[in-house]
Amino acid sequence: MKKKQIKCYLYTRVSTAIQVDGYSLDAQRDKLRKYAAYEDMVIAGEYSDEGFSGKNIQGRQEFQRMLNDIQDGKDGVSYVLVFKLSRFGRNAADVLNSLQLMQDFGVNLICVEDGIDSSKDAGKLMISVLSAVAEIERENIRTQTMAGREQKAREGKWNGGFAPYGYKLENGNLVIAEDEVEVIRVIYDRYIHTSDGVAGVAKYLNRNGYVKKLRQNNTIPGFSRDFVLDVLDNPVYMGKIAYGRRRTEKKQGTRNEMHVVEQSEFPIYEGQHEAIISEEDWALAQDKRKLNSFKREKVNNPDHAHILSGILKCPCCGKSMYGNIAKAHSKDKKTRYYYYCKNTVTATGHECSFRLNIEQTEINKMVAKIISAMVNKPRFVEAIKAKIGTAVDTADMEKQVAVLQGQLKQVLGTKGRLERQMDTLDINDAHYDRKILDLQRRYDEQYDMIGEIEAQIDELQNQIRSIRQEKISGDNIYQLLLAFDEVYNSATEAEQKEFMKAFIERIDMFPEKRKDGCWIKNIVFNFPVPIDGEEVKELPLEYGTTVETVVLMTRIKNKIMEPGCQALQFMQSGEQWID
Repeated sequence: MKKKQIKCYLYTRVSTAIQVDGYSLDAQRDKLRKYAAYEDMVIAGEYSDEGFSGKNIQGRQEFQRMLNDIQDGKDGVSYVLVFKLSRFGRNAADVLNSLQLMQDFGVNLICVEDGIDSSKDAGKLMISVLSAVAEIERENIRTQTMAGREQKAREGKWNGGFAPYGYKLENGNLVIAEDEVEVIRVIYDRYIHTSDGVAGVAKYLNRNGYVKKLRQNNTIPGFSRDFVLDVLDNPVYMGKIAYGRRRTEKKQGTRNEMHVVEQSEFPIYEGQHEAIISEEDWALAQDKRKLNSFKREKVNNPDHAHILSGILKCPCCGKSMYGNIAKAHSKDKKTRYYYYCKNTVTATGHECSFRLNIEQTEINKMVAKIISAMVNKPRFVEAIKAKIGTAVDTADMEKQVAVLQGQLKQVLGTKGRLERQMDTLDINDAHYDRKILDLQRRYDEQYDMIGEIEAQIDELQNQIRSIRQEKISGDNIYQLLLAFDEVYNSATEAEQKEFMKAFIERIDMFPEKRKDGCWIKNIVFNFPVPIDGEEVKELPLEYGTTVETVVLMTRIKNKIMEPGCQALQFMQSGEQWID
């Protein structure tokens, strides 16, 4: 009787950590093929991940494809052959979980170089031990790399990456950029010797003709508050090199997820580059930063909320309008609240000309009356009851997730390219140590970018999940709309604000109050609402001077109406809207 041949898969991987002969993909494949031939095994498939770390199995597409084929019973294999256990993985939990999954489907692991067979009695125990050692080895490699970077900082050398604004790189060294340095000096001078805060300094630069040089890591043409903060907080400008201002740390409660964390304390070393400002000026700037960085408590009415803050849009620049407070006047001792556009000078240098403060009570009531008139129409009630069960549209957020995933793919591509460069770097190169550290630094930067993008994706996906779980769902909004007058009027201002944010995307305004007292030009909802038999996301409230409009106004002018804009009166009259 003919002996049944054993089928197997070959899995190979190269990583950034391995730089010695014998670990290349071709060398691994050759070793595995010879072993399979010696053991009279049939190779049913080969899987190879090039340029992927063994930190975890995420992103290793060929590894994942192999596991899927095993689960599907695609080729009826009995073994997976790998050169060494470290090629299979360096994370102990991932190794053991993957091995358990394989064994659930009758497939065992053979590590040729290590002499390990998981089908043997002692095989799985040995895998547990060696995978833990491999994980420790990976962490040691990272620690050694970071130690090399810190040593470079101790020596006062620039640790790589883009030069900070005001400097340029020449042969890896920081040199003052004469076409940028004046801005740095002005920032420190204004911040130290005037009453300007960081936002005030940014406005000064934008208003006084200073032009920011655009470069790869600085593409916003104007000066922003964040730009000024970065300059003031970076000790490089007083001739020092900081190490560890930001660290990539493991997210609490996760196995492999990392994120970038700003550090409150970090070492600073004497730099080899020329300082732009003195240590005295740096100290003065830090003293003022500490004075201005405390969190200001709300000193006015703690129960007050700026209900339409962020929803109202400036008629001049289109930016969001925010709440403002006028302190109690000595005559009536009454605190007044307004909405205003704070984008007097944006990071692009654009200056908004809208200088009016809009009284909050007036426009808050106006918006509430428009919604009340809208929801109290019989046709609206019928239509809204039919919509119960419809969730808020998440298409826009899903599009944002898709865009971020595209960006993540690009960064992962860059990371993979750097890994391949490190794998192919000649160990006998005279500059091997410097090159490998530089590549490792750039490689680590990709992880920082990956962490930031993944954090944005997580945030959006959490929002989508919250919406789908009815935290802010269509059902909740529709149910509230059916009892709007009763519920809204009894709600706190904070609750009213939450409702407006959930219901309304934006409110466009006229540049000045119209003769009828109306500020509101257009309302855009977060999701379609039924109005006059149609589902719309926008409610335009401006009207033309048509004959029909004049006739309609003549018909309703003697009716008893609450004060408000004419668009509101149309809706309250129950008449068909005529545009």
